[in-house]
Amino acid sequence: MSAFSGDLVVLTPEGLYCPPGDFHIDPWRPVPRAVITHGHGDHARAGMGEYHCSTGSLPILRWRLGEQCYHVHAHGEPFVIGDARVSLHPAGHVLGSVQVRIEAGGEVWVASGDYKRQPDPTCAPFEVVPCDVFITEATFGLPVYRWPHTPDVAADIVDWRRRCEARGEAAVLFCYALGKAQRVLAEIAAHEDRPVLLHGAIATGVQVYRDAGVALPDTRAVAEEEKGRDFAGELVLAPPSAAGSSWMRRFRRAQTGFASGWMRIRGNRRRRNVDRGFVVSDHADWPDLVRTVRETGARRVIATHGDTHAIVRALCEEGIEAEGFRTGYGNED
Repeated sequence: MSAFSGDLVVLTPEGLYCPPGDFHIDPWRPVPRAVITHGHGDHARAGMGEYHCSTGSLPILRWRLGEQCYHVHAHGEPFVIGDARVSLHPAGHVLGSVQVRIEAGGEVWVASGDYKRQPDPTCAPFEVVPCDVFITEATFGLPVYRWPHTPDVAADIVDWRRRCEARGEAAVLFCYALGKAQRVLAEIAAHEDRPVLLHGAIATGVQVYRDAGVALPDTRAVAEEEKGRDFAGELVLAPPSAAGSSWMRRFRRAQTGFASGWMRIRGNRRRRNVDRGFVVSDHADWPDLVRTVRETGARRVIATHGDTHAIVRALCEEGIEAEGFRTGYGNED
């Protein structure tokens, strides 16, 4: 290992750059070498010379980006890029999501990508990686964001579907096609054994998860149902882009819901113009952001996308050196 001195990750116009390894992490502009934390569109983009990713992310990247030059690594398996020793560790965000551990010049830095600490039956749980410097997301970096127990939210979704059935309505739940939809499916399976109907964009991602060995309940594609069918009483998962589209016209009567951490704020539900909001997030809430920083033992923290100001201020008050990076992340799907 070289005697490199200086920051192991710096902010460039292309994204987060590792000077000793000469690679970028989740770059938002084309670069020769990219290490990808997970498959959401704001972190995995086309145009890179080569991609380093986890084994679990490979099917998702192939789905999203097609065939590229991929280098696949198992969790915790060290590999060398330039003068940096790198390894990938579970982030608990979505299937295949990882944190990037970088060792060079006698220091260890960890770039978390997106992560959560809540249990999720569809992906590996978050692993605390001790480090000198921790780069944390702050998507929900305000004290108001505190998540309820997800199995309880899943029970509420099932109860909502049943109430819609009693009124002769379909229950159309908007959720992101990668990660959120699959987690919702897995969670509600513990409360109800009946097929769930899927928008085509959701169905494709669900099949990717199934092919990767993730157990999910039975589903059917809305597009394959007979024309003129009454969908009353059915739970239908659809991407947020379907709201207000012509696709919704096939449901004679429907209530709409949205599954997202943003539903923690009632005003966000009104802005989404949905009947119900269900608080389900694939990101860490405020208590888990602070807890995770403490558990890494990092002496310095860099907060990226989200509400960075509050978390930076809170960490500085604890005596931890903290700052923010302005990045190109944030639009997951």
